[in-house]
Amino acid sequence: MVDHLEALQRIADDNDGNRASGTSGYEESARYVEEQLRAAGYNPVRQAFSFRGEGKNRKQVESFNILADTGGSAENTVVVGGHLDSVREGPGINDNASGVAAMIEIARWMKENGITPANRVRFAFWGAEEDGLYGSQHYVDELSRAEKARTAANLNVDMLASPNGVRSIHDGDGSDFEQAGPAGSKQIEDVFFRFFEENSLPAETTPFDGGSDYEPFLQAGIPGGGLFSGDVETKTRAQVQSYGGTAGKDLDSCYHRACDTIKNTNPDLLKEMSAALAYATATYALAPRG
Repeated sequence: MVDHLEALQRIADDNDGNRASGTSGYEESARYVEEQLRAAGYNPVRQAFSFRGEGKNRKQVESFNILADTGGSAENTVVVGGHLDSVREGPGINDNASGVAAMIEIARWMKENGITPANRVRFAFWGAEEDGLYGSQHYVDELSRAEKARTAANLNVDMLASPNGVRSIHDGDGSDFEQAGPAGSKQIEDVFFRFFEENSLPAETTPFDGGSDYEPFLQAGIPGGGLFSGDVETKTRAQVQSYGGTAGKDLDSCYHRACDTIKNTNPDLLKEMSAALAYATATYALAPRG
């Protein structure tokens, strides 16, 4: 997966240091993802949308999502999503090239191993998350009522390699943070916890705080969940006991900064979180809904 991080770092370096939506860095990032997906046997498509940019002029910005589907029944579609764009302040390698790398590798793994899903998996690389979740919101807005009902789950990945990070799973049932997702979200949480428990890896919950691309799905009543390794939260002594690292320091001190480079990642944590995502993706792809 490091090769994907290196490629996206080079793209940012060649494009004013970022990969933000509406920029040449985003376009080159998208082409890279599309090339990887086509090489793995997928037929990626772009879903265009526009949004109002920030600043005095509030110009209209054109952007797009990238969608790539496996086979399987569209009656139980599993949307595995993560944002492709970065902030304008930096290259966004942990946030969220790490999630993008995991998704590319899982898509490739499914093809290379001849996994035939019972349920369709849609890999969704969202645009303009950093500008206000515009890409994922557009996707959900474009779904018909029937298509929403046929979406079994949204598995969201956003920041999987925080340098001082943790293994956190969104609190699907609200048992820890009193904000539950729609019915079915607890099952997503349980699947992720099962993977970590079976591999003797400590994990914890994190709240649905509206700050990532799961939010439009939750608002539409679609079960959601996912993984997050932390941003500006301060690591506690208890977390150091579980994950190592440094107490009293941010989980990712380069969050939304120019220093969010490939040096700002934890490769071992990325592998663990990616394996958990692969497990959850396969679980939902191969099992009937219910």
